[in-house]
Amino acid sequence: MDAFDPEAAACALADSLRALGTPERAAGEKGYLKSDLEFFGVTVPDIRRTVQVAVRSHPGLDREAVLAWAAALWREPVHERRMAAVELLTLAAGRLTADDLGTVAKLLRESGTWALVDGLACNVAGAIALRDPSSWPLIDAWAADPEFWVRRSALLALLPGIRAARPDLARFTRYAEPMLAEREFFIRKAIGWVLREISRRDPEWVAGWTARHARDMSGVTFREAVRRLPAGDAERLRALRGAPGPVA
Repeated sequence: MDAFDPEAAACALADSLRALGTPERAAGEKGYLKSDLEFFGVTVPDIRRTVQVAVRSHPGLDREAVLAWAAALWREPVHERRMAAVELLTLAAGRLTADDLGTVAKLLRESGTWALVDGLACNVAGAIALRDPSSWPLIDAWAADPEFWVRRSALLALLPGIRAARPDLARFTRYAEPMLAEREFFIRKAIGWVLREISRRDPEWVAGWTARHARDMSGVTFREAVRRLPAGDAERLRALRGAPGPVA
């Protein structure tokens, strides 16, 4: 069998993606994401299917080969190439380790958009951490990082554990409380998103946490936090948030 060439594999995958794009979608996506990247104009389902086909054509790749392939895809400033790198790492997340979080952090810093950050944070970093608890000290540092996309990623890395019924509520509180005062929309939205996910299984905990922080939350955080709570709890929290005086 010929040796795997990550650069050639990246070029072949990029060619497949380019053929699926349209100029109209490329212009629309570029404007929607306010991105400086080049766009082929490919839908997310088509990107995922194309990556899956490409992975099946290279069976048995080891961790180092996958990382090299993802790096080759990422190197060019093309949105779909970078989305493909995220999908490739997502498919390989079971083979990645805490040692690879430095690579993930580098990609997070270079992403510049939720469309790349969220998959890296949840499906890659969060999946690694769910399997390998030694990842958490590294992700803890992300929560205080100067780059807001990295701080958002610390929050979203908690989602796989929540969805697996293994929520780390103390860690969420450590991450989220210092961020409640932030004005960045994507931080505010992420805090609310995590609360909404926790509320699917533990609405009582979310109602209590929200009650304690109701006056400190932004509107978007609060709306997400109460979105899936029982109607009575949500109404009580809305009244509490709007009432004068200190929160009990």
